[in-house]
Order: sequence, then C-alpha cells, then structure tokens
Amino acid sequence: MIRALAMDDEPLALRLLGVFAAKIPDLEIAAACTDTEQARTFLDKVDVIFADINMPLQSGMDFVASLENPPLVVFTTAFADYAVDAFKVGAVDYLLKPFTFDDFSRAVDRVREALKMRASNGQQQEKLVYFKSDYKIVPVKVSDICYLESVGPYMKIFLASSQSPLVVLSSFKQILQELPTDRFVRIHKSYVADITRITAAGKSSVILDNGRSLPVGDTYRAGFMERYVKESGR
Repeated sequence: MIRALAMDDEPLALRLLGVFAAKIPDLEIAAACTDTEQARTFLDKVDVIFADINMPLQSGMDFVASLENPPLVVFTTAFADYAVDAFKVGAVDYLLKPFTFDDFSRAVDRVREALKMRASNGQQQEKLVYFKSDYKIVPVKVSDICYLESVGPYMKIFLASSQSPLVVLSSFKQILQELPTDRFVRIHKSYVADITRITAAGKSSVILDNGRSLPVGDTYRAGFMERYVKESGR
C-alpha cells in the first residue's frame, strides 16, 4: 500500500485528491493538511506527498526543498511556471490544475516506479535531468543520453532508448550545467558526448558504442584527447 500525504490550502482540492485516491486500490491518503507545519508531523508515516505550491506560512516548493530526506513528491498546482524548479527539488511529477483522474493515475504510476527503484537501489535513485520539450517537462536518465547536438538555437538530445532525438530550446552552456561534468565532454562546437560511450577516438572523429561517428573539432581536440586517454587508460 502506498501511503500518501495530501497538502493543499483549498478544501475542495483536498477532497478531489481523496476521491481520485479512492479509485486506486493500492493508494491511501493517510493524512490531509492545509499548511506545511501540519504536514511536517506526518512525513515519516508516508511514501509520497501530493503538494500544492501556493501554501500559507511556507510555499510547497520551499517546504520540500527544506527537507533532508523527503518522501517522494508530486506537485499539484495551478501555476505552470514552477515546473522546472519542481523537478530540480526531486519531484516525481507535476500536475497542473485542473488535472483529470487519468493525469493523477499516471502520476501514481510514476510514484510506484520510483518506490521500486528506491527499494532495489537501497534508496539511491539514478540521476535524472529534466528538459522542456513541446511545452512539457521530460525527465531523462543521465545514463540514457548518448550525445547532444547543437542546431541553431535548439539542442538535439540523442537517447539510447529512442530512435528520435529530444529537441529542446537551449544552449550547451545551459544544458551542461545540469549534466555531470565527469561524464560529458565537449568534442566539437556542435557536439557533446558521453565519454563512457566512446569506444574509439581519432584525430578528427570518435566512435560511440552504438556505432555513431561524431566529429572532433580543432578547438576541443587537445583537451578531449587528454581527458579520454586519462579516463580510458589508453
């Protein structure tokens, strides 16, 4: 059974969460709170918080960010502007009011998967990064990213799990701030690659483990080769 805390300053919103939860056999609303101080008393008794952001005393976002070992979190809010910040504090999902039961059910599916991952990995979840694409926030496993290509103002993110790249409006500078520096390396003005996926490197190109060849630019060659030799032991 998944035990949930519903946190919202609107009684009707809390009631709706209760109605939706009652339709899911393995989900229970263990407590419902109208402010963050009330919520603190239940944190060690629940697996997930369904949290509004616009709350009295302290915002739901600040509340979650202040927790050292929070339960899983699904934000439920009328404001779309906080989506990226929500995922940065580790949210499993972000439901924009008014959301449907299907939306809620999909969020619960993500909670189930996250709980399974926590259990199998000893509370350690694989690092995720979040990209805004087609007006949606898309969570991506770092280990799924093969390489990135800059195309004008857009970035193409090529994934091992998909034949089509994820396209986002961003720059290398912005995206590299979100990616682990020990894993991703700039090899060209238009390309960044996962160094752990590079199986061969030459003067003008590299080969990835999926067979893809990427160019190496003159500006980046020396720094890349020094790092590649050091990390690959070649």
